[in-house]
Amino acid sequence: MRIALYQPDIAGNVGAILRTAACLGLAVDLIEPMGFTWNEKAVARSGMDYVGAVEIVRHVDWAAFRDQVRGRIVLLTTKGAVRLDAATFQSDDVLLMGSEGAGVPDDVHARADLRVLIPMRPGLRSMNISVATAIVAAEALRQTDGWPA
Repeated sequence: MRIALYQPDIAGNVGAILRTAACLGLAVDLIEPMGFTWNEKAVARSGMDYVGAVEIVRHVDWAAFRDQVRGRIVLLTTKGAVRLDAATFQSDDVLLMGSEGAGVPDDVHARADLRVLIPMRPGLRSMNISVATAIVAAEALRQTDGWPA
């Protein structure tokens, strides 16, 4: 199982997701362009001290990512989706998160094999991307017996 971040905007969120992925044994795909410069200083500043403990693959754009992806693309979205508590995950799924500011464009949304929605109270827009990623990853790992030993 992998986590993919589509054009992430905020280094701190990426850092939190990398830390979660490292702890859970998940690889991370970063789909560029990103809203910040990826360099050692940016990595250190955003608390990505776990960067050495997680497999990270950077992709120059959506097409480069899409062409190499194996398994289903499972998009976390706030529109037109299966509720998380009704979704069924597979061990080779790629959990795709959109950018914090814009989500994903329609063509990326359409490409997803499964679209998942975290149920929330009415009137609230969305959760922080790192929190939402952790919630979905935890459920996916639970269903697939993928928790680290």
